[in-house]
Amino acid sequence: MPKQTQELIVVTGASTGMGASAARELARRGFHVLAGVRRDRDADTIRSPGIEPVILDITEPEQVEALAARVAGDPRALHALVNNAGIQVNAPVEALPMAQWRRVFEVNLFGHIAVTQALLPALLRSKGRVINISSIGGKAAMATYGAYAGAKFALEAVSDSLRREVASLGVQVVVVEPGGIRTEMASRGVATANHLAAQMTPEQTERYGSLVQANNTLMAAGTASGVTADAAARVIAKAVTSRKPRTRYTVGRDAALIIPLIRMLSDRTLDRVLAANLRRYHPKETTA
Repeated sequence: MPKQTQELIVVTGASTGMGASAARELARRGFHVLAGVRRDRDADTIRSPGIEPVILDITEPEQVEALAARVAGDPRALHALVNNAGIQVNAPVEALPMAQWRRVFEVNLFGHIAVTQALLPALLRSKGRVINISSIGGKAAMATYGAYAGAKFALEAVSDSLRREVASLGVQVVVVEPGGIRTEMASRGVATANHLAAQMTPEQTERYGSLVQANNTLMAAGTASGVTADAAARVIAKAVTSRKPRTRYTVGRDAALIIPLIRMLSDRTLDRVLAANLRRYHPKETTA
């Protein structure tokens, strides 16, 4: 029997998209996957051989504690934690309500830290690994991406710090940085952006209305041309199973090209590149 059949993997945010695909790919490779979902109907959808759904909202301490107890009570070793749960909320810095800022950071940063803290004792015992799903937005913050990119930048920093803390203890920390992925997350992000835009003041709409529309169009285009969730899942599985994983993996051609470019360009040059790219998506002015 393969060694993997005796090991657990936790995947958060496994209801749809990359999380669901990663859970299926890892189960196919012989692991027993605890797939975190928020609703019973999502549990029914993801449940299959090798995949055990667990109700998990990573911002709810009681559910995080229940997950840790489930892992602690299993005789199998915890091989990896895949911190994948996330939401996308896009709006100009001026116009995004503080409650939304806090929600984005609770889900995209603090929730991951809470799950990591809860499962680190098990990972230390098994000399396992933490896989944090970041984003190309963790390297470049486009206009209206302040909250989302801010949380992803912070997740990158936390990952670096954690890696340097636990490497000598046998735990590896890996960051996965996807670009455009064909999942439901982008369509939900566009809907959220439109909802938030409708709440802007007339002055804010005058300042940022066309910018929001342009970013929505760009987001939809980037998603349509992106890789599939299954392709992303194979990269995640590589990070989980490689004997000596890299500290970072990109997903998709756009991430592989843009992330190295970011390191080379000055801030002003990058500003011009991003603005020129976005300009193509601004709504055309109509005349009577």
